[in-house]
Amino acid sequence: MTKQERATRTRDALLRSAAEEFDRYGYALATLSAISARAGVSPGALHFHFENKAAVAEAVEQEACAALRRTARIVYGRRSNALQNLADTTHALARLLREDIVVRAGFRLSCADDSRTELSLRQEWQSCVQQRLAEAADEGLLAVDAGGRQDLARTVVASTIGLETLWRDNGEWLSPRTVTGLWRTLLPMLATPESLAGLDPAGSPAATGDARVPVG
Repeated sequence: MTKQERATRTRDALLRSAAEEFDRYGYALATLSAISARAGVSPGALHFHFENKAAVAEAVEQEACAALRRTARIVYGRRSNALQNLADTTHALARLLREDIVVRAGFRLSCADDSRTELSLRQEWQSCVQQRLAEAADEGLLAVDAGGRQDLARTVVASTIGLETLWRDNGEWLSPRTVTGLWRTLLPMLATPESLAGLDPAGSPAATGDARVPVG
C-alpha cells in the first residue's frame, strides 16, 4: 500500500468515526480524542488531516452533501416524470439516512444551531424539491398555480425533514412504509387527477431497487 493510499484510508476512517461521534453526541459533546480512538489512530494522525474539530465537522458535512447530490442525480437520471421523481428521491434520501452514518451526521451538523459552515443539507433538499415542482408545473402535472406551489414546497420539505428528526427516537419514521404513506397523502394534493393515476407513492422500481411496500 502506498503512502497516499494509507493517508486516504486513515482520513476515511476518521470521517466515519467522527460521523458516529457527531451523530451520537452532537457537535458540542463530541471530542477529538474520542474520534481518533474510535478510528484507531493517534491524535497526531488526526491533526495531520484536520486542524481542529470544526474542520472535521465541515468535512463530514461536505461528504454528506456530496452523497445527497450524487443520489439525487442518479434518481433524476431514471425518472419518468417530475412528481414521480420527487417521490423516488425522497425514498432514496430516507434510505441514505437509514444506512449512511455520514449522511445522518451531516444532516445533524448542518441543521444544528451551532452550525459552523454555510452548508445546509435542509436547504439543499429544499432546492431539490422546488426544482422538481417547477419541472412538474412545466409538465402540466400540478393541480395548483405558482403561488400554491410555494406552499406545497414548504409542506413537502417540512414533512420529509420532519421524518429525519422523528427517526432519532423511532426508526420506523424513515421506513419505506412511512415514506410511502407520506406520499400517498401528499400526491393527491399535488397532482392533477389525470396525472395522479400514473404515480406510485411507494417509488418506481428503477429508483427503489424493487424494494416494494404494500400500498393498500
